Amino acid sequence: MTPGGRSTLEIMPDTSFAALVRAAAQRLADAGVTDPLVDAELLVGHVRGLRRGEVQAAVVRGDVMSDADAERLDALVTRRESREPLQHITGTAPFRHLELAVGPGVFVPRPETEMVVQHAIDALLHAPDPQPIGIDLGTGSGAIALAMATEVPHARIYAAELSPEAHAWASRNTADAENLTLVLADMADAFPELAGAASVVISNPPYVPDEAIPRDPEVRLFDPAMALYGGEDGLDLVRALSTNALRLLRPGGLLVIEHGELQGAEIRGILERDGWRAAATHRDLTLRDRATTAIRP
Repeated sequence: MTPGGRSTLEIMPDTSFAALVRAAAQRLADAGVTDPLVDAELLVGHVRGLRRGEVQAAVVRGDVMSDADAERLDALVTRRESREPLQHITGTAPFRHLELAVGPGVFVPRPETEMVVQHAIDALLHAPDPQPIGIDLGTGSGAIALAMATEVPHARIYAAELSPEAHAWASRNTADAENLTLVLADMADAFPELAGAASVVISNPPYVPDEAIPRDPEVRLFDPAMALYGGEDGLDLVRALSTNALRLLRPGGLLVIEHGELQGAEIRGILERDGWRAAATHRDLTLRDRATTAIRP
């Protein structure tokens, strides 16, 4: 708001989509937001119930927004200026073909995880079992588990989450997936009844070292600590995951672990010491190490 009580968006000479998008993008750029124009278009779309492409078309046509919608947009831009995650503001996060409900208390799924889950989906599609079992340990919003359940509908998917807050979001997102079972449990000992039955175990565990505070305010201030920090070296949950996955997977089953770009070698060492075969680290589209896979002997 300006000293006179009028918003920085409303004070402009017009409330055209083009002018509002430009003003919002400039405010977000000044606040250090990484993709200010994208976020500005998505916020306008959220206010008006439009897809981003429809917002861009409205800009070209010269459409005008009502004063009430411009005021609502101003409030949302102010929230994003504080570096509140865009997904918390809109209440949704895209993941592959899914639209997930997210908010405070759950880790917002990242685009790079969309590639990681492909390893698990491919393994389920090529599994010899007529109803292969996939397990997602530490499911958070349910993104990985729901992607497996919907893209491999003949599979049976199991997901575990320890945080009650995150579990509530996962429950909401996975409620309609008939081939998916969600439990509130620790990844270290979840699903004892499935020992030796799974074709795939996948996890995006907390892997940030306790003293390595994330740089981005969206992560540092809004992602739950329980989903970020993994002990002194960040790998405590990876060690627990290795042990439990050995119990859960059938011989020849695949383990998939998402991790930080500098952790591949250490994780391969953990897995090799635990007896896993063919440990390999895979890069994402930015050519950074992103996931490590291994085969149950």
